[in-house]
Amino acid sequence: MQSITVLGSTGSIGLSTLDVIRRHPDRYRAFALCAHSQVDKLYEQCLEFQPSFAVLRDAKLAAQLAERFVAVGLKTEVRHGIEALVELSSLSEVDAVMAAIVGAAGLEPTLAAAKAGKKIMLANKEVLVMAGELFMRAVREHGATLLPVDSEHNAIFQSLPGDFSRGLNQCGVQKILLTASGGPFRNTPLVDLAGVTPEQACAHPNWVMGRKISVDSATMMNKGLEVIEAHWLFNAPPEMIQVVVHPQSVIHSAVQYVDGSVLAQMGNPDMRTPIAFSMAWPERIASGVEPLDLFKIAHLDFVAPDFERFRCLQLAYDVLREGGTAPAILNAANEVAVAAFLDGHLPFLGIAKLDEAVLQALPAGPEGSLADVLAADSEARRIAGKMVQERCFA
Repeated sequence: MQSITVLGSTGSIGLSTLDVIRRHPDRYRAFALCAHSQVDKLYEQCLEFQPSFAVLRDAKLAAQLAERFVAVGLKTEVRHGIEALVELSSLSEVDAVMAAIVGAAGLEPTLAAAKAGKKIMLANKEVLVMAGELFMRAVREHGATLLPVDSEHNAIFQSLPGDFSRGLNQCGVQKILLTASGGPFRNTPLVDLAGVTPEQACAHPNWVMGRKISVDSATMMNKGLEVIEAHWLFNAPPEMIQVVVHPQSVIHSAVQYVDGSVLAQMGNPDMRTPIAFSMAWPERIASGVEPLDLFKIAHLDFVAPDFERFRCLQLAYDVLREGGTAPAILNAANEVAVAAFLDGHLPFLGIAKLDEAVLQALPAGPEGSLADVLAADSEARRIAGKMVQERCFA
């Protein structure tokens, strides 16, 4: 029986994680469920799974949840704040942590899990984008087990040899092929992108995701962040990571070898597959996902990404090559930009423009400590927020 802390239990990854736990009650237990502000959804989850702890970011919301638990006699203890997330990611009773909090908020608890030597199922790419060097060092020094949950990185993990940690070149790897759907606007005329609405940007053709990650998919910033994530997960230089636009989202990613072989992982686009893989690794368990029917696929398409259309993808490659706090600055600026777009304060094309402007305004420094990363993140948000307020790209 594995006890799991689910960071971000009310989001799409959290819901899928709980579905896998529900299917295997003899193997997994939800030890702590953590959410940002969705009290009603967290309440229902706690009624079903009866975790030892429930966490909300806000003290008032946590108090409301605690009152509801008392009314029904539920013994789940309610906590609040980042300190609770950090503690419940590193307690000795915890076997594994599903790191699925969206954005920079997931950095500290996931880093705490690494320092506690936990099994980490990483669905929060911002952890590696913001503090890849610090996080990977913590994983190595404290003997944590790191398993990627992003469908692309999970596919790469499955397609690499088991001893890839000794170096990709030594394993005969020539290139990592990181697939991308291209989002809803891969064929939209460039002149029409200026009028894209939040509703259109959030209508992903293949995946059911949250609003922020859906917008990132539409700009391909999501894929850019995944390029940075792949660099740290697999110790791959930027030139070894090639993005391939594959609209059907059937091949989740692949690895090209020097002998001409290409090993790919395929499946229906459902996050329960990589989640179940990560939870059971090195075994495999049923995930609830329908088997892939090869006869229904008909055909698969592959095209190179258009870096003019997807400026955010180019920015991600640029900051990866620059290093230091540059990726953290880009991530922070993008979070502000996407939020402004969703709130109607920034046009769709303004997202990339704002990201680039913040990178130009704030020089990157070394990623020496967590404090350095958080300081760069904070300053980038301040600059981006000021630009939004002044309607620099409205």
